[in-house]
Amino acid sequence: LGASKAIRTPKVHGHGCTDDGQAYLLLEYIAPGYRNKLFWERFGRGLANLHGNTSALYGFSHDNFIGRLPQSNTRHESWAKFYAEERLWPQMILAREQGYFDPATEQQLDRLCNNLSWRCPDEQPALCHGDLWSGNFLCDAAGEPALTAPAACFAHREMDLAMSRLFGGFDPAFYAAYEEAWPLEPGFEQRLEIYQLYYLLAHVNLFGGGYVDSVRRILGG
Repeated sequence: LGASKAIRTPKVHGHGCTDDGQAYLLLEYIAPGYRNKLFWERFGRGLANLHGNTSALYGFSHDNFIGRLPQSNTRHESWAKFYAEERLWPQMILAREQGYFDPATEQQLDRLCNNLSWRCPDEQPALCHGDLWSGNFLCDAAGEPALTAPAACFAHREMDLAMSRLFGGFDPAFYAAYEEAWPLEPGFEQRLEIYQLYYLLAHVNLFGGGYVDSVRRILGG
């Protein structure tokens, strides 16, 4: 993300393991600033610029994490196949093993996955933050946005926008600036919950059953 020069990220000063096996990551401290309208406009344009970095395939050069959960980034030519096999099904299987869902819910997910190729617009893979909620960005002392705690990969760019809508915290100026820089294909509001489903399934596995009803509602719709 930092190499793209689209949005600031903290510099990594060091990482490794201590003698007793504890991992550490030493990051640049970014002093906070004030979020005014220009911040949100710059953030929206910056995200569009970030998404303009593309790849021949969906996925990434290595696996990473969504929160503390492993996230597979095996590469695929098709967004539908990548999203189903590397995002939705791993989370559903984990949730099923913990007793949150039954075979009927899995059948609903199967039907959704079979329809992904025509429900999501065909676009080039976009470099995405991957976990873009209000706790994973900040405003620096110059009023510029900075990204933290990514779950990065080349995915559908609408994933980042859908995650930003899941819990709120983003100003309308952010979305207006993004749309001005790179308009979304028509029908995003109808696709929104398809992208949010991955994050809700991950929240089931991270935080428990409070998110189960949201998953069932999306799959049953």
